[in-house]
Amino acid sequence: MPLLPATPLSCNNAVLGDSGSGSHRWHNPQRRIAEKAAEHLDSCQFVLHTGDVVYLTGSSEYYERNFIEPYHFLLKGGDRPEAIDYREMVFQTPFLPVPGNHDYYDLPFWVGILAQIALPIRFLLRSKIDIDIGWHGSYQGDTYARAFIDYLCQYPVNTKLIDHLKHHYTVQWGDSRCLRYEPGVFTRIPNRYYTFRYGNIDFFALDSNTFNAPLPMSKDGDRSQRSALREKRADIEHQKRSLLMEGMFLNPDDPDQAERLDDLRTKLEYLEEVEQDINRQLAVQDSSPVDQAQLDWLRDRLIESWQTPEVRGRILFFHHPPYVTEATKWYQAQTLAVRERLRQVLDGVARTVGDRPHDRPIIDLVLNGHAHCFEHLKTGDTQRGDAHINWLVCGGSGYSLRRQRNEGLTLTETRDGKDVEIARSLRFLGRTGHGSSKHRPYSCLKIDVKAGSPPRFIVHPLVSDRFRHEWIDLPVEPFEF
Repeated sequence: MPLLPATPLSCNNAVLGDSGSGSHRWHNPQRRIAEKAAEHLDSCQFVLHTGDVVYLTGSSEYYERNFIEPYHFLLKGGDRPEAIDYREMVFQTPFLPVPGNHDYYDLPFWVGILAQIALPIRFLLRSKIDIDIGWHGSYQGDTYARAFIDYLCQYPVNTKLIDHLKHHYTVQWGDSRCLRYEPGVFTRIPNRYYTFRYGNIDFFALDSNTFNAPLPMSKDGDRSQRSALREKRADIEHQKRSLLMEGMFLNPDDPDQAERLDDLRTKLEYLEEVEQDINRQLAVQDSSPVDQAQLDWLRDRLIESWQTPEVRGRILFFHHPPYVTEATKWYQAQTLAVRERLRQVLDGVARTVGDRPHDRPIIDLVLNGHAHCFEHLKTGDTQRGDAHINWLVCGGSGYSLRRQRNEGLTLTETRDGKDVEIARSLRFLGRTGHGSSKHRPYSCLKIDVKAGSPPRFIVHPLVSDRFRHEWIDLPVEPFEF
């Protein structure tokens, strides 16, 4: 999916992730970071989003409040955001997203009803552990598709569909016809995973929701693992009840208590994620579905990219990080599953491509979200196709922030009975401190991709810290690799 006009040999882009939340009682992190991104938009050719565009369930009911209003400056007609239908958005600045897990969430009908019934009860009880749940969810990602993807199934298979394809799929790429992306005119992406080339850099966007199913448990440890997981799930339910009870006695009109309510909401969301991860592990079978077609597509496109002389670099972006030290994500089953499945793809590319100049990594940069922080990691000699890659996690653009794990900066795996370092965290911005000394540094990124082969990257973290009821812009030094 080439972008127009013709591209230069360097480019700048903004990166947002995990941003799609509404306001808190006394502040709005999403809009604060949106304003930071807007300040740099004139020097950016496009915006990448690492997923979770709209919390909590990707519902169309929240697109106006949680996407269109805060990012009105990206949209044609953005001076009147209330007039924009989420299904008819046209971007003035190219906006290139991938779906996050919250963009896929769905709700049983009864949950939506209970959420709506509870609204007046929440008000009367003055409790605002507020989660953005309406009458329904995303209809398994259909809302995201209608908002961002060229939604071909809306056209009957007749001359209307043929005319649409002739009008918008006008770019030849090898043997294929590709979608022409025209800012201000037609700004749909072709699929939930896709590729485009800009500045002789190949970008690959993936939908990691369809290959993050936990790996099957070993047969030897299956019974004991399942028992431990069930015990952990019961403990999580107890913790959730305790947090909800505490929230009933907090006053959201008091700034200090409102911040505590924000903390409770963050903790509840974390517990829900852990519980979901446990449920997926308990349900996994040897034949659990994995989107192998997408993984094969990525392998083939990467091989083609390496066999194209004018391509000077490759950037991959998707939601779930294979490497991260954020306290709630680094050990999750889906993290390990995405890591292993991506490794299998990159192993296949490495075998086909063979020796690479200066032992270059298969991918120059990977961008992820999901973990609510900013982090820069680099893999070492993993003895797999993901060795020596720079990884940036951009997941702190509005919803909530998490801490770095206590277990240290290095990630290890067992090899020949020994723990071997496979990745190291080089930079991390997330929640720190306690009580009134708590820092919440929300962030997005501006990345300069410089000319040359391999390309150099200059990363500018754009950071605003919520501290003691005030916003403080943090001057974080850019870094290069």
